[in-house]
Amino acid sequence: MTPQAILDQYGPREAMEYDVLVIGAGPGGLATAIRIKQLAAEQGKEVSVVVLEKGSEPGAHILSGAVMDPRALNELIPNWKELGAPLNQPVTADDVLFLSEGGGAKRTPDWLVPVPMHNHGNYVLSLGNLVRWMAQHAESLGVEIFPGFAAAEVLYKDDGSVRGVATGNLGVGKDGEPTENFQLGMELHAKYTILAEGARGHLGKQVIAKFKLDEGRDPQSWAIGIKELWEVDPAKAKPGHVVHTAGWPVQSPTFGGGFLYHLEDNKVTLGLVIGLDYENPWISPFEEMQRWKTHPSIRQHLEGGKRLSYGARAINNGMPQCMPKLVFPGGALVGCDAGFLNAARIKGSHSAIKSGALAGEAAFAAVAAGRQHDELSAYPEAYEKSWLFEELQASRNFKPWFKKGFLIGSLMTGIEQWLFPKLGIKGPPWTLHRDKPDHAYLLPADQCTKIEYPKPDGKLTFDRLSSVFVSNTNHEENQPSHLTLKDASVPVQINLAKYAGPESRYCPAGVYEFVNDGTGERLQINAANCVHCKTCDIKDPTQNIVWVTPEGGGGPNYAGM
Repeated sequence: MTPQAILDQYGPREAMEYDVLVIGAGPGGLATAIRIKQLAAEQGKEVSVVVLEKGSEPGAHILSGAVMDPRALNELIPNWKELGAPLNQPVTADDVLFLSEGGGAKRTPDWLVPVPMHNHGNYVLSLGNLVRWMAQHAESLGVEIFPGFAAAEVLYKDDGSVRGVATGNLGVGKDGEPTENFQLGMELHAKYTILAEGARGHLGKQVIAKFKLDEGRDPQSWAIGIKELWEVDPAKAKPGHVVHTAGWPVQSPTFGGGFLYHLEDNKVTLGLVIGLDYENPWISPFEEMQRWKTHPSIRQHLEGGKRLSYGARAINNGMPQCMPKLVFPGGALVGCDAGFLNAARIKGSHSAIKSGALAGEAAFAAVAAGRQHDELSAYPEAYEKSWLFEELQASRNFKPWFKKGFLIGSLMTGIEQWLFPKLGIKGPPWTLHRDKPDHAYLLPADQCTKIEYPKPDGKLTFDRLSSVFVSNTNHEENQPSHLTLKDASVPVQINLAKYAGPESRYCPAGVYEFVNDGTGERLQINAANCVHCKTCDIKDPTQNIVWVTPEGGGGPNYAGM
């Protein structure tokens, strides 16, 4: 049965009414909800706020480095330290290394490090743990949070404005037919719907297209981050030590770099970020990250330790010229759904919190004034007057310069983000643009050098399946695949024939594999492995793969990530 046929037979859906509906219990969504409730308490008004989270709990799907600038949190919850927010480890040291093949490494002198990469006053933390704490704080203010419910469909009013969302049906079998465990999804209606799903949000993508929010903007720029969490030898623990790397194994013109952060309790979080506008279809971001760990500058931190967890997530590259319009009739985009991450700082949680707080202020003012379903124009206006706008504008050329090569990128980033601040210049007087989306950069396989990656040793380097296992990923097996194809013939006839099947390499979870069952090649989709990174939805060269929401509660369950 089609979703519409199911609705016709089992409907209508139960509906719940709220003043503000937030999709996604990440830092941006929770900041939105918290700010609304703070203002409501200050002014003695009743404003109902609900947050939908597709993960099994807030934080289950959160993946970030993370070094956090506490500025936005200081503004939102000034007494966070007294309230027990898990920001326990201040940054104690910063290393910026350029790695070369063969084990060489050059450290950038502190005085030459661009201002955005200075981490004095910042914290190394698990963003997932912070989100769990923010969720508890939000609930203490009266916010309702529904974990395990995936927002599957945007609902519209007759005038075209967003009315709310519908959650996905539960208990639908692989064949599309309702099982004995079937439960119809429910509708949540609100005066304003705030989308805070993270990068390449399923509903955000639809709303951006429907309302043409990206009209006149550059195509969005994305990257994939592959991350691991380790417990290391106490003798090697350096709490608060932050390492960033450029160079090997990432080769120009591919954009990317590594990070390694020492947490408290002998934990180390590390990973590699690779821009999804890479050209060579033989590149495997997962294998590049495993290879990166073998460099002596990285290996020395990990030897004798144990890998605890693994995850992957697509991220924005923080270019304001790529950001869509932030508001639409009936709602707004916040956090990475809008592209607020600052790639030059390798940080996004502070910008997500700030954008969420600004959206929350605009939504509260609108509800308090008796408005509904219009555009929250006060939100983008406030953003353009904020320190966040100034910060992102100053860093807007970071990614485009490095796409021109490491030497040019280093020189121009140094001018824009080291020299200009010293001269009192807030931002560069020029803006670099991009004219095509990430998937359009991929070249035919026969025009590129094939990459042979070393086999994993199971101690320092690992394969995909063992990695997915420690991500605690789980999906209800008997459900329709949430990784859908517009045309089932395209993977073999175009992707495999022309690009050597890049989906089998860019996916960090082994979801896609080409198999020959005796009648020819076919694409097998192992949807149960999916860690919800969204890379396939972005990088598929034919844009034939469409990621849709699985049953709520499915996906990774990250611990300490």
